[in-house]
This record gives sequence, C-alpha cells and structure tokens, in this order.
Amino acid sequence: MVKEEGYKKLKIYQVSHKLALEVHKMTLDLPKFELYEEGSQIRRSSKSVSSNIVEGFSLRRYKNEYIRYLFQSYASSQETIEHLDYLYETGSLKNKQLYKELSKEYNALCGMIFNFTQSVYKQHETKIFDK
Repeated sequence: MVKEEGYKKLKIYQVSHKLALEVHKMTLDLPKFELYEEGSQIRRSSKSVSSNIVEGFSLRRYKNEYIRYLFQSYASSQETIEHLDYLYETGSLKNKQLYKELSKEYNALCGMIFNFTQSVYKQHETKIFDK
C-alpha cells in the first residue's frame, strides 16, 4: 500500500477527488446535448474542488492564500450541487438514487471544507523560515 503524503493525506482532498471521479462517470451517461453543456460545467466545478485544495495546500505557508483557496474549493462544491440540481430537475439525470447520493455527499463535503477552513483560520501559524 502506498503511503499518502502531502495534500493526499487530507480527508477533504480524498473525498473531493473521489466525488469528482463519480461525477465524471455520471456525466458520460447524460444525453448527448448535455455532455457539452451542463455536463462540461459540472465536470469542471467538481474537479475544481480538489484542484483548489491542492493549490491551497501548496501555498499553505501563506495563511491568507491557503484560506482563499479553501473558500474557492467550498464555492466549487456548492456550484457542483447547483449543477446536480439542474441536471436532475431538467430530467437529464434520471437516476434519482445517484442524484440523492451525490447531493448528500457534496453537502457533507461542504461542511468538511468549511470546518477545515475554520480550523486553518484559528490554528495556522505562518513559518517565516524552515529549520
């Protein structure tokens, strides 16, 4: 088993990456006209969640930058929920169970990201020099 390092140790990264893969697979079953419309939008927003976590982690030395990217991640997670709603409400996503599961998991992820961001805000110490 490979030991996870860096951002890959973060639960918010692990969950967001897994969900982005699930969303990507889900979009492959959408009607053709949605593949390049709403399908493209939801793929981008779902992948943006983990991408922002990675980018923020890379800048974690700078508290404000780290928090900014975590908020971007939170916003992308919220955006993904909105795209899920559009797809389901327009009938393009017909699998009600999948819609409910993804919505529930993204709402839980939003809470995790929010709590993690609060923790970084309260406990983060900027190190000027590494020893």
